[in-house]
Amino acid sequence: MKSVVVTGASTGIGWGCCKVLIKKGFRVFGSVRSETDAKRLASEFGANFSPLLFDVTDAKAVKAAATAVEAALKGEPLFGLVNNAGIAVAGPLLYLDLDEFRRQLDVNVTGQFIVTQAFAPLLMAKNGAKPGRIVMISSVGGKNANPFMGPYCASKFALEGFSESLRRELMLFGIDVIVIAPGAVATPIWSKAEQIDITRYANTPYASALDNILKYMLEIGRHGLKPEKLGRVVWRALTLPHPKVRYTVTPDKVQQVMLAVLPKRTVDRIVAGRLGLAPKKT
Repeated sequence: MKSVVVTGASTGIGWGCCKVLIKKGFRVFGSVRSETDAKRLASEFGANFSPLLFDVTDAKAVKAAATAVEAALKGEPLFGLVNNAGIAVAGPLLYLDLDEFRRQLDVNVTGQFIVTQAFAPLLMAKNGAKPGRIVMISSVGGKNANPFMGPYCASKFALEGFSESLRRELMLFGIDVIVIAPGAVATPIWSKAEQIDITRYANTPYASALDNILKYMLEIGRHGLKPEKLGRVVWRALTLPHPKVRYTVTPDKVQQVMLAVLPKRTVDRIVAGRLGLAPKKT
């Protein structure tokens, strides 16, 4: 049975990947950060799911998990690594706490580096089996950045560059790296928007615009893609004979095409008009 490691498996895209891959006949090792989630997922997904308990920023715990997976593989290579775990920090960059910005990059960039270093050796070809693949979960925000999502978008832009360098380096070993860039997905990362405290920015010039974008985030979250749809795209990226290097998956394809073809200054004006960020006339 082919095996795949999925980080951030407790909810959202990671959960959707686990569900689809197990249904397709894979054994999945899914990382979570709590024993409660480990037990819940083991009960939900059954015998072909094995929880791994670690935070992606904890290099020692990640290495221990990789050692455990290597033992479970019994000499077979790992078929795939899905780097999915991540968080989203929001706020105007001029007023954001430094620790919040650092935490964003630590989880979404350094965490992927730690996990990749630990698990990539298990993807190497051995015993006649082909080398495995790495799937990086980026975002449409990894190419087009939204205001007030600067930390998150910065982390995803960085992940895109990290993935491209990694893909070219791993050609030496036959290990492919595929980026998947989702648009809005119906995951807790969007529902948590209601919990974002924007009152601390009430006395800044961004107060009204922040209120507008919060409403926008909640709206797109309600109409987001189902996590299982992303799971199916991940499955294809892992199994197609000749996958593309990057897949964009979004509920609003027209908007993504416009963002790709319109001049950046034009997009700037559209965004400013929608959120109330246009300079006030004097």
